[in-house]
Amino acid sequence: MDDARLLIAAAVLVLIAGIFSAADAALSAFSRARAGELVAEGRAGAKRLVAVVDDPARYVNTVLLLRMLCEIGATVLAALWAYDTYQGRWWPTVLTTTATMTVVSFVVIGVGPRTLGRQHHEGIALAVAGPIGMITTVLGPIPTLLIMLGNALTPGKGFRKGPFSTETELRELVDIAEASDLIEADERRMIHSVFELGDTSAREVMVPRGDIVFLDRRKTLRQALSLFLRSGFSRMPVIDDSLDDIIGMVYLKDVVARDFEAPEVETTQRVESLMRKPTWVPDSKPVDELLAEMQQHRQHIAVVVDEYGGTAGLVTIEDILEEIVGEITDEYDVEDREPLHLGDGSWRVPARFLVSDLEELIGFPVEEDDVDSVRGLMAKHLGLVPIPGSDVDAYGLHFEAEESAGRRNKIGTVRISVVAPVEAESETASHDGGDEQREKPDRSDDKADDRTHDRVKDRMKEAHARAE
Repeated sequence: MDDARLLIAAAVLVLIAGIFSAADAALSAFSRARAGELVAEGRAGAKRLVAVVDDPARYVNTVLLLRMLCEIGATVLAALWAYDTYQGRWWPTVLTTTATMTVVSFVVIGVGPRTLGRQHHEGIALAVAGPIGMITTVLGPIPTLLIMLGNALTPGKGFRKGPFSTETELRELVDIAEASDLIEADERRMIHSVFELGDTSAREVMVPRGDIVFLDRRKTLRQALSLFLRSGFSRMPVIDDSLDDIIGMVYLKDVVARDFEAPEVETTQRVESLMRKPTWVPDSKPVDELLAEMQQHRQHIAVVVDEYGGTAGLVTIEDILEEIVGEITDEYDVEDREPLHLGDGSWRVPARFLVSDLEELIGFPVEEDDVDSVRGLMAKHLGLVPIPGSDVDAYGLHFEAEESAGRRNKIGTVRISVVAPVEAESETASHDGGDEQREKPDRSDDKADDRTHDRVKDRMKEAHARAE
């Protein structure tokens, strides 16, 4: 064979290898859903394309094998041409063939065709699906046998269907897509969050036991409606004796519907008559499985129990979705604000305000070792989760929960003021329309009470002066 024919044959093989490379990229980028849409549109070759994308490993193996054969054949022909040109001298032959085929393989067979295959994957996939299907049928099991041989000689899991063999590869591709500005940073974070759902347990996303707002089974519909409106929740657990004895769930819509139908029973009918059967899940349950079950059974809320059967918390579908999309807020939510001194001498502080900073702000020491925030202090002295309207007296100060914030309706701000001299030595708590008194031992020295109250007021005035 003369030199011209060798070069022409090598060029043809390079061209065919490039076509197979573009076909590989196009088929790898094609989805089964899109192939089905093309069939519905009546596009030519769409049915054959569906068969290819339904079994991608089989057809991609064929494409890879044919591309490799064409590339090797072109390299051999190029080497023969160089050998004749250099009259049998091996070193020039090897160097020329290696340099030439490296450039050709990288640009003409690799980068160029694969880029075209990804950019025009629909048209190319439709065009090559038929021929590749016929070639695969002719070759029979040869590509599959070669892959099986490679898997036997290679440690690991071997060839898998699709372009990714591990989750790590797909995660890395997402990172590359963000670095290339193909997706936004938030989109990358959400994709990674989806992968992490299987490694996240219900314990990590639930509303903890200490934050649960609940109803006693003996409460009336009127009391339940009041607590619903004040707390901002639309579903609440119903308990018997304690949080470890949840007997059902009551929905705001059920209470409102019953109150509308028979308003005369709102003060006599108990919430237990309207409660629904609760769902319990272990705190170790993976979140992805939990989400699938809640969707399947159309459950919006579930009770999370620990290994001893006690109530650990509550979990809702929104809690799970927040793991993917981030915190869900609405137009009424407010950001944490700075402490504000009010005209009547009281202070409005964020519920997350640290107890340790109260002395510097107000000028009166509040010593609490087991709570960090003002909200936690209120919960401790109330014995319940504070909701808007809850108030408690402690340390000579009056704490009143104001507006709620966030999807979980935690109180957003607390109003702090000085209590009357007689009340300074007692703690009173108000929650859900009822008051509980916790009397401290009375002191016989009324003058000491007056001095304590005066000292508190003086420090409040000093703090007000510093604020101005």
